[in-house]
Amino acid sequence: MVAVDFDLKFTYVLAGWEGPAHDALILADALERNDGFVVPAGKFYLVDAGYAVRPGFLPPYRATCYHLTEFGERVPQNKMELFNLRHSSLRITVERAFAAFKNRWRIVDNKPHHPYPSQVKIVLACCILHNWIL
Repeated sequence: MVAVDFDLKFTYVLAGWEGPAHDALILADALERNDGFVVPAGKFYLVDAGYAVRPGFLPPYRATCYHLTEFGERVPQNKMELFNLRHSSLRITVERAFAAFKNRWRIVDNKPHHPYPSQVKIVLACCILHNWIL
């Protein structure tokens, strides 16, 4: 799990969970750790529809147009669609950060044959270097 700022930097990284783990479980783990993820007062993080509504986290409205391609040229029809359109537009920042990260650090996308503890350290090291380079 990562949190990303608008400069495409990782502001929080929790490496070590397996790919198929549910996002909500990973977030709960991050929030419960002593040195875990903290949402600053008055701030919010965008999350995808797999997360429940909870203080500090804003998922999109469900069963409402969300992806930019779903809107095409049409304007949002209500407040929920407008929120989802803006949510989707901002979420592209996260996708850009991951694209830059994976393009720069091919080792994290190549399914390396390193022991699991080493894989976690590799991901963390690449995240640190990613932020340092930016």
